[in-house]
Amino acid sequence: MLLELTNAPRDYAWGSETLLADLEGRTPTGAPEAEVWFGDHPGDPAEVVGDGTLDRVTGGTLPYLLKLLAAGSPLSIQVHPTIEQAKAGWAKESARPLDDPERNYRDDNHKPELIVALSERFESLSGLRPVAESLRLLDTLAPGPGVSRLRELLQQESDPLGSAIGWLLGGDAQAEVDEITAAVIAAAAGEAGEWTETVRAVAGIAGHYPGDPGVVVALLMNHVVLRRGEGVFLRAGLLHAYLSGLGVEIMAASDNVLRGGLTPKRIDVAELLHILDTTTGEVPVLRPQDGQAITEYPVPVPDFALRRVALDGEPVTLAVDGPTMVLATSGAVRVATATGEELTAAVGTAVFADAEERTLTLGGAGEAFVATPGR
Repeated sequence: MLLELTNAPRDYAWGSETLLADLEGRTPTGAPEAEVWFGDHPGDPAEVVGDGTLDRVTGGTLPYLLKLLAAGSPLSIQVHPTIEQAKAGWAKESARPLDDPERNYRDDNHKPELIVALSERFESLSGLRPVAESLRLLDTLAPGPGVSRLRELLQQESDPLGSAIGWLLGGDAQAEVDEITAAVIAAAAGEAGEWTETVRAVAGIAGHYPGDPGVVVALLMNHVVLRRGEGVFLRAGLLHAYLSGLGVEIMAASDNVLRGGLTPKRIDVAELLHILDTTTGEVPVLRPQDGQAITEYPVPVPDFALRRVALDGEPVTLAVDGPTMVLATSGAVRVATATGEELTAAVGTAVFADAEERTLTLGGAGEAFVATPGR
């Protein structure tokens, strides 16, 4: 069985006014358009063309949520729990209503995610930089009490990054945050050697979030620029934020988010530090192979798998296992079953195949992303 899916963009303030409209070849609405959800999540289930919403078909059992994401300005810095942490947090908060603003956990699931760039440049912050490198970055900033205090915390033997992030977000370091931010903006106006691009990116964040301590948290994170077709997998506990660009995102079906800055929303510093993984290092970039019609983005979780298929007019047949979505991101993509049922997905729409299908054949000229449960 094949179903045609669509959905309305969600109008979060960080959304782009042009990226989704340009992708779909339509006139911008003038409002920010941040995400289009293709899934059965109760927060915004996909629309089945002509027949209600997808959750009525699946019963809300899809293990993944597929999205188009268009960042016109930086998203909040955030981290997601492991399954064990989510279950414990959900149980601890069970007496609170789901809409209680003091709640941290909306369900008992983890939320690993994968983002793949659709724009030629997609900027993000992904994971924490090694402390020694962050100390070198601080050398490019004008000295002052805030920079000195941050340096002292990073030179601690025990939990330097947790201590630094707790200090920045704890509410008592605003003067130091402002001083460090001013030093970053000043450094970005000139050259900062190997850190020039990173410092300029953080100065740009400060322009969107003046006075926010998350600007200095961002200074401790890896600045990652993806090119079209490249992706990063973000595991539980990994601090991250998307800064700008258009991408396809897939994640476990969860809404558990602990925030670490760049937001007016509540930040529970203690719980953030509890689930934060302060292991440092670069997050590997997953790159497509030149000339290959199918790119796989391997991830170490069972909730989802994602493939990118480049179509040049020749049909491509894929084995699938479980409920599948085919999201068209360029051209017009035909999706056919082994029994001959066929639907065409326009750019920005998806075709859903139920778990009975074992193969799908994609045709046309363009590009599609195929989402399934993981192996």
